[in-house]
Amino acid sequence: MTSLAIAANGLRKSYGDKTVLDGIDLAVPEGTIFSLLGPNGAGKTTAVKILSTLITAGPASGEIRVAGHDLATDPQAVRAAIGVTGQFSAVDGLITGEENMLLMADLHHLSKAEGRRVCAALLERFDLTDAAKKPASTYSGGMKRRLDIAMTLVGDPRIIFLDEPTTGLDPRSRHNMWQIIRELVTNGVTVFLTTQYLEEADQLADRIAVLNDGKIAAQGTAEELKRLIPGGHVRLRFYDPSTYRSAARALREASRDDEALALQIPSDGSQRELRSILDWLDSAGIEADELTVHTPDLDDVFFALTGSTVPAQNNQTEENVR
Repeated sequence: MTSLAIAANGLRKSYGDKTVLDGIDLAVPEGTIFSLLGPNGAGKTTAVKILSTLITAGPASGEIRVAGHDLATDPQAVRAAIGVTGQFSAVDGLITGEENMLLMADLHHLSKAEGRRVCAALLERFDLTDAAKKPASTYSGGMKRRLDIAMTLVGDPRIIFLDEPTTGLDPRSRHNMWQIIRELVTNGVTVFLTTQYLEEADQLADRIAVLNDGKIAAQGTAEELKRLIPGGHVRLRFYDPSTYRSAARALREASRDDEALALQIPSDGSQRELRSILDWLDSAGIEADELTVHTPDLDDVFFALTGSTVPAQNNQTEENVR
């Protein structure tokens, strides 16, 4: 467990007769991005609050270690090793960006000289130097989010909890935030990320856990989770009706779409299976005008594991092969 930044066994939390977390296990290796997905009310924020010492775990919980420290017996050591950026910005809009940073330096008991040095370096790193003397209330949403994370880094945390860090940001600001998160990990920080944006988890996370009704429904890499969901296939489309009919007779197990002149062959989307299908088509003398690989994406995983449904055609990733 020494290589794990976060290790939780049987994490539980209830409020009265309402069970929010029902014995979940989490293992987050150091220097990685771990994403916790789940619908509203699944318990994501509660898990973050427990692991960051903001609230206590349920009495029936097993051992929980964060940054190598026991959460129950040494919460102060945990606090010294972590940083937290919540769903709602901690930025004070009545003071400048620089003053927000210096306030954090004072809270971390840095000397004035060291505080100014650290704050100036972080303001430059997050492209906020030009706006540092302006009231934070004048900042855009993306700037406030960057300042929020910069403030979190003043204490040089080894683990950062980012609770839905890009909520409300425009697409450009969201992509900028993704780059910041990647750079944090490159510098050795461990990131525990909760998000409602499935693309965000797909882009960033080394491992993903799907939380539903207080339990972990599944966890693994994005690709491992996608393979849990059936529905992958190779779609062959033909421009000439006679060629389509010949192919349909040769590929009797394929699903037909006579209107679109297309055939659909079940496939898990792996390179090995795709090569096998291509070899099979060549040996049968079949050459499609279009070949597209359809694989389930994280939307499919999320909806399948959380009991929601959406039209399948809206939740498949397509890759044109030829």
